[in-house]
Amino acid sequence: MTATSTGPRPGSGPGTGIRLDAPAPGWAIDADVVVVGSGVAGLTAALRCTAEGLRTVVVTKALLDDGSTRWAQGGIAAALGEGDTPGQHLDDTLVAGAGLCDEEAVQVLVTEGPDAVRRLIGTGARFDTAADGGIALTREGGHHRRRIAHAGGDATGAEISRALVAAIREGAIRIIEHALVLDLLTDEEGRAAGITLHVMGEGQHDGVGAVHAPAVVLATGGMGQVFSATTNPAVSTGDGVALALRAGAEVSDLEFVQFHPTVLFLGADSEGQQPLVSEAVRGEGAHLVDASGTRFMVGQHELAELAPRDIVAKGIMRRMQQQGADHMFLDARHFGAEMWETRFPTILAACRSHGIDPVTGPIPVAPAAHYASGGVRTDLHGRTTVPGLYACGEVACTGVHGANRLASNSLLEGLVFAERIATAIATDPRPATAGGTVPAGSGTPDPGAGRPCAGARDRDGRAGGAPVPLLVPEARHRIQQIMTHGAGVLRSAESLDAAAEALEALYMSALQDAEEFAKAAEPGVESWEASNLLLVSRVLVSAARERAETRGCHWREDHPDRDDAEWRRHIVVRLTPDRRLVVRRTDTESFPPVTPLAPREPQP
Repeated sequence: MTATSTGPRPGSGPGTGIRLDAPAPGWAIDADVVVVGSGVAGLTAALRCTAEGLRTVVVTKALLDDGSTRWAQGGIAAALGEGDTPGQHLDDTLVAGAGLCDEEAVQVLVTEGPDAVRRLIGTGARFDTAADGGIALTREGGHHRRRIAHAGGDATGAEISRALVAAIREGAIRIIEHALVLDLLTDEEGRAAGITLHVMGEGQHDGVGAVHAPAVVLATGGMGQVFSATTNPAVSTGDGVALALRAGAEVSDLEFVQFHPTVLFLGADSEGQQPLVSEAVRGEGAHLVDASGTRFMVGQHELAELAPRDIVAKGIMRRMQQQGADHMFLDARHFGAEMWETRFPTILAACRSHGIDPVTGPIPVAPAAHYASGGVRTDLHGRTTVPGLYACGEVACTGVHGANRLASNSLLEGLVFAERIATAIATDPRPATAGGTVPAGSGTPDPGAGRPCAGARDRDGRAGGAPVPLLVPEARHRIQQIMTHGAGVLRSAESLDAAAEALEALYMSALQDAEEFAKAAEPGVESWEASNLLLVSRVLVSAARERAETRGCHWREDHPDRDDAEWRRHIVVRLTPDRRLVVRRTDTESFPPVTPLAPREPQP
């Protein structure tokens, strides 16, 4: 079946009309649902949608088993232990969220979480067990109970990913690997109608295609690559948030970037993905110390080293400032070799590969970018402000995390809300899908395996909408430097203003180059990623400049106190058709309802 000129395209409906500059799709396939991402959220959504009888396609940027979930060490939090209750889990989550959690969303998380974990076990995930045969549970920062289920000692994410990938392959769900999502397709009424994507690494300069589907699930993970040092993999470039913004969706709480307190310190100039030293190491009794061996978190919080992550990160940064040091230490020598080898084999191997032996010496650590607590605004079933577009996992802002995520709630959130999205998609009204079939199997689609994608183009032969001025690939490093120095752990009006000015200069330079066609960046994966990083960085900085207080993982040196009277509310940002960012504050601390935005005027 051939697409027509009135078919779905980027930039129609209520969106901004803005898109990435990319060639027109050369092939297309049809589905009921397209899921973008292959972590716990994406794969769970795909499995549940398939179980509902929906034709589902999974699109992933790397290999199917290479999502961010597999890097998760600590575990998944749920009230599974004797004496623990969802109410206690709720209380710990609300405290960590520093007054900005949506309590209804947290209630959903903690009450539906235990059964969701049991269903994950039924899917094939194997968690570590205690001597009595039950699930072994540990404790992490901010938790007053042992409620963290783990696998392989410190390889929980890898085990969850293994089990879900096996289930996906067993279910013969269509997979498109090595594919960077570009933009949302919408119909004339502004509903989601699929995505455009670029298949990488197939020896083709132009691997752009489309998946047409009336339901699109974003599960693209985080945006840690906006900073020089992060625990996130290289593919975490904020693609889902950037797509949603261009599609007209609202994002919320993006200023709340969690910096994990204990990341292996590899030197002041170290960049890229850094090894994580799990919170579970502190949960099992490791101590944070300075160079003299003094435990500096004692007396700063009732839980000392097990305080919520934002408090521990601030404690480390303060001690570093006081002593003029660039790192602190995590001392777990008292564990002994056997415990290190059985409970934390992954961390032990990572440390030793860098010449550090935690059995005989303390581990050098410092905070690094780890997790985006904010993201694309959703309701309790993952619906965004664009009809037919859903989001779950780190890319989403469900209201669960507030101003700071509680340790090990991320995997649980991805699991619980992915299941809810599948239920919503199966019951929400949706237009009929286009004809055609979705062949089962994995790998990269042959353009001949889908239907040709003619039409849905503007006068220059590309997909409709105004193109984003692309950045040269080298701009990625510059963005990371700007964000690290201006919007990192410590922020101020001065640093944020400087970051905003520098990001605006990058944007204006790209815009000028686009107008002078000979200088314009060539469309391609690296320029698309750099452009996505710039957009999400601009939003993050805009929100951080607006929030003139310190709350959760947002630390303003010029406003060091929490101000509930003025700032116990959310910051919402959207992109307008003229490429402006509109920043607004909610009236109260209640998480704003998700209401589809009014359609904009059709473009000629």
